[in-house]
Amino acid sequence: MDPVAFEIFNIEVRWYGIIISFGLLMAALVAMREAKRIGIREEDILDLLIFAVPSAIIGARLYYVIFTWEQYQGDLMKIINIREGGLAIHGALIASIIVGIIFCRVKKIYFWKLADLAGPSIILGQAIGRWGNYVNREAHGGPTDLPWGIIIEGQKVHPTFLYESLWNFAVFIFLLWYKKRKKAHGEVFLLYLSLYSLGRFFIEGLRTDSLMYGPFRVAQLISIITIVLSLAMFAIIRKKFPLERDEI
Repeated sequence: MDPVAFEIFNIEVRWYGIIISFGLLMAALVAMREAKRIGIREEDILDLLIFAVPSAIIGARLYYVIFTWEQYQGDLMKIINIREGGLAIHGALIASIIVGIIFCRVKKIYFWKLADLAGPSIILGQAIGRWGNYVNREAHGGPTDLPWGIIIEGQKVHPTFLYESLWNFAVFIFLLWYKKRKKAHGEVFLLYLSLYSLGRFFIEGLRTDSLMYGPFRVAQLISIITIVLSLAMFAIIRKKFPLERDEI
């Protein structure tokens, strides 16, 4: 499949960008629908997106460049040229969480309440966005004889983008089920972090394009840290900040 969907004034519009944009749109629609139910204004969700989306792109790029600095040092134009690829979801999440905390302070919104709204939306966007990797023929695994393997450069390999997309869709469905059963604000978002990281840890082990820190895969290290911290925080907020019965 040609990664270029069409051209406008000799500027290529790629399927990757279209798919990512569609994932963002679906995530925003789900969040706005949920906002009505929990008493957060739709306008606040749109305002948050205005700041969070650009910040996520910058964070994703900075994260990638930091761990591949030898490829970019001394070349500012190469650093900012994201059309050549090089975005990391963990960087996007870190930047988005920081922006979300600041936004909630300014808007006087309880952060964990907004985070619970965002969790299912984010994982849905990720599930859809992973198909952009398929179009780009990237984020795949090593050789396999499994019948669902895909052919990349003449070799059958693990479609790790597919594994992660399916896992993310499953997490999305689970979070939708769990959100009405939570015992404290923040549980849904923390489960999103821990469950996504669990799947990413195992899937990352199959990939051939991992960012490395010495002999370790960065995504696996971050996943382990995220699982431990999010589950610890889950236990703390459930114990110290339980919801009243009429809030559930």
